[in-house]
Amino acid sequence: MGDWWQRNIVEPGKIPLLLALTAFVLTFLITRVITRLIRAGKGPFGNISSAGGVHIHHVVPGVVLTVAGGFGAVASGRHGFGSGAFAIVFGIGTGLVLDEFALILHLDDVYWTEAGRKSVEAVVLTAALVGLLLVGAAPFGVNDMSDEELQDRGAVASTVVVNMLSSLAVLFKGKAKMAVFSVFIPFLGLVGLVRVARPASPWARRLYRRRPKARAKAILRAYRHDRRWARPRRVLGDWLGGMTTDELAEAKAESEAADRR
Repeated sequence: MGDWWQRNIVEPGKIPLLLALTAFVLTFLITRVITRLIRAGKGPFGNISSAGGVHIHHVVPGVVLTVAGGFGAVASGRHGFGSGAFAIVFGIGTGLVLDEFALILHLDDVYWTEAGRKSVEAVVLTAALVGLLLVGAAPFGVNDMSDEELQDRGAVASTVVVNMLSSLAVLFKGKAKMAVFSVFIPFLGLVGLVRVARPASPWARRLYRRRPKARAKAILRAYRHDRRWARPRRVLGDWLGGMTTDELAEAKAESEAADRR
């Protein structure tokens, strides 16, 4: 275990990435704790407003820190104190930005709504992908090739092209998360290719239009999948991001009904 950690994590070129990932995850968790305290009216924290009364979302300082950390990291190179310091700044900024990813996506303050759960999903997905990079995964299966295969440019190019097309096909079938992970784990791309597409995906609209059985199978498979994962996704979202406004209202109504009984 120690040799694996030394070889894959603690090598000098990966220390900034480790620092950025740690800062990113800690920033998201701390930010969510603070926003939940503000929402509950507890603690010394409060919303930030400008002189004109405009609420300043934390995505604003997040963008500033992300830009500063990114350019600083590029300028300082991969080694030394500067690279580590700017990596931390970049991780903090990215954590603040992705914590309000849903706000950017919808151009609306959906932080405590079901749509706001997209922010939690974006953070979890980003942390997982950076973690794969940290342990040595390379895009499109290049890290799975032997030294002899890597010497053959044609083999490398064909491997990258095949895996890239596989990931794009999975994305075309409406499986965005699987497509992203298949960039680093090509086997997932093969799994996504043999499974039916999501019913609203471009693949289904084009190729299932005259195949009613395939379309019905896609609808049934999507329904079962969404039903199976709805509760785990909700529990994880509540734990990481806090309950939505509708969930709080529902819980309050149930509590009041129980008190009346």
